[in-house]
Amino acid sequence: METIYALSSAAGRAGVAVIRVSGPASADAVRVLTGEGPGRPREAVLRTLRDPRDASILDRALILWFEGPASFTGEDVAEFHVHGGRAVVDGVLVALGRLPALRIATAGEFTRRAFENGKLDLTEVEGLADLIEAETAAQRIQALRQMEGALGHIYEGWRGRLMRVLAHAEAEIDFPEEEIPGDLTRKLGPEITRLADEIRNHLDDGRRGERLRDGVEVAIIGPPNVGKSSLLNWLARREAAIVSDEAGTTRDVLEVRLDLGGVPVTLADTAGLRDAVNAVEQEGVRRALARAEGADLRIVVAALRPDGGLEGDFSLAREGDLRVLNKADLGPSNLPGAILVSAATGEGLDWLEEALTQLVGGKAGIAETPAITRGRHREGLLACLGGLERALGALREERAIELVAEDLRLAARSLGRITGRVDVEDLLDIVFRDFCIGK
Repeated sequence: METIYALSSAAGRAGVAVIRVSGPASADAVRVLTGEGPGRPREAVLRTLRDPRDASILDRALILWFEGPASFTGEDVAEFHVHGGRAVVDGVLVALGRLPALRIATAGEFTRRAFENGKLDLTEVEGLADLIEAETAAQRIQALRQMEGALGHIYEGWRGRLMRVLAHAEAEIDFPEEEIPGDLTRKLGPEITRLADEIRNHLDDGRRGERLRDGVEVAIIGPPNVGKSSLLNWLARREAAIVSDEAGTTRDVLEVRLDLGGVPVTLADTAGLRDAVNAVEQEGVRRALARAEGADLRIVVAALRPDGGLEGDFSLAREGDLRVLNKADLGPSNLPGAILVSAATGEGLDWLEEALTQLVGGKAGIAETPAITRGRHREGLLACLGGLERALGALREERAIELVAEDLRLAARSLGRITGRVDVEDLLDIVFRDFCIGK
């Protein structure tokens, strides 16, 4: 096994930078750079780092030593906590690179070794990646829960129960002439049904976990000059969009990222919907309609006119969308189901933000039980459920027990692929492709 090293903290100037070394030559790396052994495990020691080429001083650093298998990767690990200036970090990395037993780590290689050494399963690896990328408190909570094994424990629990059911079915196959107590075949159906129901309920989550991880898409749509860009600017708390009395100012989709109640939201301001006067505006309207169609939630905006009439309508609103009537300061209105606001005076805007936060929280957020966070998990669970349903059908039709066992085996395999118990090699590149070097 090669010994690898990399900057494990974020690149750029900082007070402290962490350089990690993992593998059998980790202790030697400490000895070469400090002239001393690594010290006792988990005890920070202050050492002078020297370039092995000319013994010039690189830095005064804290050294932490983790003896395998009680380390992140399961191998011997040394961490150099150095001052975070670029010259210091580069100097230490170059010095480590001069050691023949060491090589620079590839992206995600530390975490990959943790998986290969049984320190993490694939769902925990993905939880770690999500934690590194978390932008909101709710994303952080979900990622921590997954990194600590909550999701993997559920799937491995189901897989363990399924393996016991499979063992009963295989006992019928292996010992057809034996009198197996209690007719095990009749006992398979209820347990398979319970497993299928639990997995089906887990899948029926409205994609809350995936939406929380990826963010909720919200599109603001409506005709020109009803105040869509003004509403986006108010929600973003900055001048993100140009506001003008001239119709058709917004030609393309403009996005801002928000944190609403811990849920990441991509808020999109779209071109005004009307009969386009030129090719550019026509393309803007096409993009607006496409964005509205794909959005998780829409804010459909209309506005009062000075004559008391209505500019726009709510015909594009779907069930669960927000209906907003802007320019409420121009006169009284009693439009059922609409939130009355005035971007000019601020009337009703706090209410709009509260309503939007509640709707977003209903589509994504922390549930009592861990939620599915990736399409890979959903595909595996659907494949497992399909195997269970085929097995139940075979039992009802009193088909050969060998067919039942094969479907159960495929179902268990699908669960094992989620956590990395089986078919590992073809999954690793997918799981680790977004990791950074040093992680």
